[in-house]
Amino acid sequence: MIEIEDVTKVYHMGSSEVHALRGVSLDVNKSDYLAIVGPSGSGKSTLMNIIGCLDTPTSGTYRLDGQTVSSLGDDALASIRNRKIGFVFQTFNLLPRQTALENVALPLLYAGIGRRERRRLANEALERVELGDRAQHKPTELSGGQRQRVAIARALVNQPSILLADEPTGNLDQKVGGEIINLFERLNRSEGVTLVLVTHDHQIASAAHRQVEIIDGRIVSDRSR
Repeated sequence: MIEIEDVTKVYHMGSSEVHALRGVSLDVNKSDYLAIVGPSGSGKSTLMNIIGCLDTPTSGTYRLDGQTVSSLGDDALASIRNRKIGFVFQTFNLLPRQTALENVALPLLYAGIGRRERRRLANEALERVELGDRAQHKPTELSGGQRQRVAIARALVNQPSILLADEPTGNLDQKVGGEIINLFERLNRSEGVTLVLVTHDHQIASAAHRQVEIIDGRIVSDRSR
């Protein structure tokens, strides 16, 4: 599903260059559950941005579902993001005045799906994360863990090829964070959701079936359990 070959990323800051990625190669298969782990500044966020089509490599090739996306322009990348990638972020990014159902339905609105079908699909996504009974609640009426579940439902509603989670437990306490990780495990095991989790926390990463460690822009280990 994901094929990354010898990818580099260089940022120019004034007269200096910052080498965020240094020849990274990585394959991810359908239904994999992968954690990318590394300290701050290791390059994991840059790699996440490239996988998520939020950025493009300086050199090298990235193919998603067989399509070469590493050289596409902004509009084409935005289209791929909307159709093929679901994002879950540390900060939830929910609209405070919208209900859980309306928040989950937003990607469908952007995709031009009709109102009745949006409601049906959004309700189904909320059921998948065990929040069907909170559809009419606004974010302020939900706990942190429930808000993250709404964000996960929103990421799933378009049936993306891959779910990309960036420090998804960073704003949650250990118990609630564990519940979110258990939810990821269930989505992967029971529904075959392809999941890439980005974290600095080795304990969180240990829940994944495969761990890729990146340091100084290079992959230093790739192990499965």
